[in-house]
Amino acid sequence: MSSSVPRHTTSRLFLMKKSGRFPVVLLFFFLLLSSCLPASESGSTPAGKGSSGGSSPLPTILSWQIQYSGKLDTDLDVEMFDLDLFEVSKETIDSLHRRGVYVVCYFSAGSYEDWRPDASRFPREVLGKEMEGWPGEKWLDVRKIDLLAPIMRSRLDLAARKGCDGVDPDNVNGYENDTGFPIGAEDQIAYNLFLSKAAHRRNLAIGLKNDLDQIPALVSHFDWELDEECFSYGECGKLLPFVKAGKPVFVIEYDLPPEKFCRESDELGFNALLKHRNLDAYRVDCHEWGK
Repeated sequence: MSSSVPRHTTSRLFLMKKSGRFPVVLLFFFLLLSSCLPASESGSTPAGKGSSGGSSPLPTILSWQIQYSGKLDTDLDVEMFDLDLFEVSKETIDSLHRRGVYVVCYFSAGSYEDWRPDASRFPREVLGKEMEGWPGEKWLDVRKIDLLAPIMRSRLDLAARKGCDGVDPDNVNGYENDTGFPIGAEDQIAYNLFLSKAAHRRNLAIGLKNDLDQIPALVSHFDWELDEECFSYGECGKLLPFVKAGKPVFVIEYDLPPEKFCRESDELGFNALLKHRNLDAYRVDCHEWGK
C-alpha cells in the first residue's frame, strides 16, 4: 500500500457536524428526486450483486475486515474485505474471490484528494473548503452532479473491471459539514441516489457510509450501512432501519474498549470492529470478543 493511503482513514474525525433532525415530512419528496438523475443512470436496475430496493447480497451477520494502510494481510479468515479501490490490485481481488471472500472497494465520493490518479479531472468549480485534518483533501459540491457524474462513473467502472463485488463511497454527508457550498439535505439525497443507481447499473452493491439522519430516505437504495463510532456518539439507534430491512450494519469504533460496545453491538445485530484510526491490519471483532 502506498504511503498516501493513511491520509484518509475516517470521514468523521474532524468534521463539523450540524445539530438538528432531518425533517421526516420531506422524505417522500426526496425519494422523488431519483427521477431527476442523469439519463444514463435512470434506467432499471439489473439483478446481480446489489439491487436497489431488494435484499442485500450479504448476510446480516458476518466476519469482515477493513484495511487501508500498512502491509495488507489477506490471510485473515473473514468473509468480507473493505479495501482501497485505487490501491488494491485485481490480482489480490481475484485471489480473495478464489477463497469465497466478498470484496468491497473504497473511494471518496464527496471529497477531492490530490493524490488520486484522476485528481486532474475535477473541475475547479466543484472544489470547496479543505477538510480539516486532511491535507490535500477538499469537499466537493455535490449539487453539480452533471460535473461529478463522469468522474464517479469512471471510478465505478474501475471497480467493476477490478472485480469488486461492492463499493464503499465515503463523505456522502457533506450537507452536515462546512463544505464552502450551500448544500442542502435534498442535494445530498439526490447525489447519494445517483451513486446508488450508478453502482447497481454496473452490478455493484453499494453501502451507505455514515449519513445517519438520511437513512430513512436511503435504506431501500443501499445494500448495507457502514458507520463510524455510533456507540461513541450515542447514535446507534439510527442504524436500526437497515437491520429491520434485513441488511447488514458494519460499525467501527476507535477509542471505546470492546467491553463498552461489543455486547450491545451483538444484541443489536451489528457487525462491529475495534480498529486503529489509520485502519491498518489491527482489529478486534465483536463477534469473537469474549469467547
